Formats: sequence, C-alpha cells, structure tokens
Amino acid sequence: MRHPVARKLTVLAVSAAVVSVGAAAPPATQSARGTGSGTPVKTPVATGYGGAVASVDADATAAGVEVLRKGGNAVDAAVATAAALGVTEPYSAGVGGGGYFVYYDAKSRTVRTIDGRETAPLTADASLFTENGKPLALADAVSSGLSVGTPGTPATWAKALDKWGSRKLGSLLAPAERLARDGFTVDETFRSQTAANEQRFRYFPDTAELFLPGGELPALGSTFKNPDLARTYRELAREGVDALYRGDLGEDIVETVNKPPVDPAAGWNARPGDLSEQDLAAYRAKLQPPTKTSYRGLDVYSIAPSSSGGTTVGEALNILERTDLSKASEAAYLHRFIEASRIAFADRGRWVGDPAFEDVPAKELLSQRYADSRACLIRDDAALTSPLAPGDPRHPASCGAGGTAAPTTYEGENTTHLTTADKWGNVVAYTLTIEQTGGSGITVPGRGFLLNNELTDFSFAPANPAVHDPNLPGPGKRPRSSIAPTIVLDRHGKPVVAVGSPGGATIITTVLQTLTGFLDRGLPLVDAIAAPRASQRNAAQTELEPGLYDSALRRELEALGHAFKANPEIGAATGVQRLPDGRWLAAAEKTRRGGGSAMVVRSAG
Repeated sequence: MRHPVARKLTVLAVSAAVVSVGAAAPPATQSARGTGSGTPVKTPVATGYGGAVASVDADATAAGVEVLRKGGNAVDAAVATAAALGVTEPYSAGVGGGGYFVYYDAKSRTVRTIDGRETAPLTADASLFTENGKPLALADAVSSGLSVGTPGTPATWAKALDKWGSRKLGSLLAPAERLARDGFTVDETFRSQTAANEQRFRYFPDTAELFLPGGELPALGSTFKNPDLARTYRELAREGVDALYRGDLGEDIVETVNKPPVDPAAGWNARPGDLSEQDLAAYRAKLQPPTKTSYRGLDVYSIAPSSSGGTTVGEALNILERTDLSKASEAAYLHRFIEASRIAFADRGRWVGDPAFEDVPAKELLSQRYADSRACLIRDDAALTSPLAPGDPRHPASCGAGGTAAPTTYEGENTTHLTTADKWGNVVAYTLTIEQTGGSGITVPGRGFLLNNELTDFSFAPANPAVHDPNLPGPGKRPRSSIAPTIVLDRHGKPVVAVGSPGGATIITTVLQTLTGFLDRGLPLVDAIAAPRASQRNAAQTELEPGLYDSALRRELEALGHAFKANPEIGAATGVQRLPDGRWLAAAEKTRRGGGSAMVVRSAG
C-alpha cells in the first residue's frame, strides 16, 4: 500500500473539486468589507488559474489578486496584500511592525527567505525590562516605548521587491492607499478587537482619536477611514522606505517612542523607550537561507533563526517521521502530535535565539539522528510531563535530557499571515506582525499606524536561573519569534503546499497540525486549516479548542495522563496548494477571526 503522501498527490484534484463547490473566487473588485458599499463576501477556498491569494481579509486578498491580474508576480502580490492588511487589520500588522518572508522561485526551484524581525535599540542590554532588579509586569511593558523595536516591515518589502519583484513599491501601495482613504466596512472582528483594547487605547490621544471615532467604539457596519495612513503610504510610494529609515517618518517614530504621547488624565505611566535615528539607519532586513527538513519524501522549508518556527516545526516533524500517522486512531495521532510539540518546545527554549548573538545549533536541531534520540521519550501508554528538560542536539543521547527544565516564556498570540502564488509557479508565505493585538497601543501622531510591542518577545529574565536563556535582550538583537511561514516541495522541487498562521507560540503547533492533517491524515487543505486545534508548548496543560475540549477524545487523552485547558481560538491559518493539473487552490479559515478570504485570478469554473 502506498504511503498517504503518494496517495494524496493522486487524489488532490478530486478533493479540490469537492471542497471548492460553490467557492469560485469573487472578482477582485468585490471584497469582504468593501469600501463602505457592497455586500460583505468571504470565501474560505477557491480553485483556479493565473495565481492565488489567501489572507484573513477579503479587501487585502483582493488587493493581491488585483496585482496578479495586472501581470505582477507572487512577491508583488504579497507586498500589496500586506499593505492592505495594514489598513484593515491594523491591530495585527502594519508599517510599525516586522515579519518573515519565505519565497519559492519556480525558475530555479529554490526557496529563499528574509528575516524582517524588529530589533532592540543599540543601547539595550539584558536589563531592558527590569526595574530595581525585578522584571516589569507584562502590562507595564507592553503599552510603553520600551516595548517598541525598530520596524522591519518596510525594509522587508523593499528587499523582497529588489530581489524578486517585478513592480515598484509605489504601484503596489496604491490599493492599500485607496482602501485607507475611502474606508472599509467595520465587521465584528474589528469591533471586538477594538473593544478588547479600548481601555489602553484611551491612554494615547492619537490612538483614541483614530480607533475610537467620536470617543466610541466603531459601529458595526460603519465605514472606517484612515486618511493619515493613506498619506503615509503616499509618502512611502513617493520617497521609498528611506522615508522611514532616514527621513521624516522615522523622526516621527523616534519622537513617539521616546516620548509616548499619553493623555495626562489617563494616569498611565508609559515608560519611554530609547530608540534613535541611528537605530533606524542601521536596520537591515536579512536575506538568509531557509531551514530544511525532509518529511515523508517531501522537502519542508521555513524561516531560520531569529525565528524558532522553522527549527521547531522541523524538529517535531522529524520526531513524527517514524510513526505512520495515517493509520493511527485520532487519539493516537493527537497524542503523538502533542508529545512531539512538547519535546520540540523544550529544545527551542534552551537553544534558539538571535544567531548574531547566540550559538544556535540549527543544523543539529534539524537532524534526524537528534529527533530519533528524542522521539524515544514518547510512550504509547503515558503522557510526558512539563516542563520537560531539553536535550543536547550537539551530543544526542538516546532518550536522554541534556539539561535542566525551564518553562516556556510568554509570547503574544496575534499577528497575520498571507500566502500568494502566481501563474509562473512562484509562491510566497509571509507572516507579519506588530506582536499582540493592538501592538504597543501607541499610534504615531499624524501617521495612522500603531507601533509594535515586539521587544516583549524577549525574556524579561531567565525562565530558570540555572538554564542559559538565549532570548534575553541585547543591543540591536532580534527577539525570538515563533513565526513559521512554510513551503513544501516534492522530490522534483515543485510546490505541494504553502501554509502559515498567526498566534504567537501557537503558530508552531498550528503549522505542525495543519501539515500533518494535510500530508498524513488526508484532509483537504481547507479542512486541515479548519480542524479543531491543540497546542502543547512544554507547559503543564495542553490548550484545546472547543471541538476537542468538548469531545470524547479529550477523555481518551486524559486517561494517558494529559492535562488540558480550553482556548476558544488558536491561530488563523492560510495556505495555497498546487494541484496536479496546474491549478492553484487557495484556502483560509472557515470561522476563526470571522473567516478568511481565498481568491484566484481565474476561477476553475
């Protein structure tokens, strides 16, 4: 009997036909929220030709498809989609943030990546988030200038377009500028995210004026406009990204970070940062090789450190490699998935940080030999307990641990992901972020965008003083991320699937579960994305979405010693898949974050 991966590649066209019934892509001018008019439309799956785009928002997806229709490539479409997400998903991404960009070049059949992570000021040290020798409370750090790293998103756009794009930045910002100027229709997700941040948004007058129009939450169904952001996009279109890294826009960011504009009546101590124009001028988006691991005869590529996404997903896949998950019961599959995640997170915490500052054994973490030495910890009849001690990938020992256990440090659960493909076969998986929902809560006056709180992804202090922590702050250092944009190629170097997700540290488990659901369990991509999720991050309890928490599977797993807690929503993935007949299938969430948006240039129907 053939392995499920080989079997899947022969039935993908059938599966796609089943899941895409009634899911033809709407035209690029039709969107989920429109520009203040039109009927909201979101479609979680679309199949067709000419290229594809999937994101959490239909206005943003439509912006990318518009670029593809006009002859742009997947990189161009990714930048246009990302810029539009800065308008409609401003609490998740934007000019004030960063991210990681993974690109498949169809001509050379190679994968390349850009690390566009934010960086700490050049004056930062390990005590960045301590006062009087004690770590700050997270809430005190988040809504402050201390939390803001040098933005990497504009530099990422410029680097990607310079290396692989076919259009100028100015033309790609045009759809987003139009969307910011004319407005979009407020949906329940935007309103609820605003409500969740209302108190801290009121600390900062410019944020309150923009996101709480008239002092109130934006009304469901109203048109939300952001003329300041439209002007910012026009400036970037005219002057290029140097407007931020060496120009007036950068000066405004520095002033805002170092003197956060707080409402005097709010009673909030927004601690100042220490960002400088030198920090902005010194910033570079880094072109670097991807991580690579083999799984079921396929090659899995992702982002290398400073993100831990590629190494941790890759290690977990290697741990699962020796188990035929296609034949396992649902409970046995979830047990193995949870345990592989637990082990990989134990190693992540000990070994992964910014490689410019830390000795990160990425190659060893991704070796099958090391994975096998860790996989033997997994028992079929009992769950492991956390925190689990890390192994030593430099000196693998069968079923051995190489150090003292330390708990996984906090990481915010927001961000956004987009996936694009074009008629030439190029693919982009791009995850971008301003960290938690609403970032720092600080809007740059007159500029229309929020600043990130990305530096809170650093450990404020070692999780365990007895264990080296590779993720403490440092001058110009990138905080560790869990972002994991992933592209899977077949043995001929052609794309099979590309996926990614937001969700902080849950990104890793979301990508891992989506990949195994699709590659091993035989789920169509849209259903692998929609499946109820579990997330184990070397913690005492595994988080479960309601579809698992309320099921009989939970009781089966508890009988093995697993402990659980409920999480109402984990991640919000998107993906694209290359079908055997040359069509693209784009897939997004069915319900999470109000559902996602998948479109193709030309519908198969």
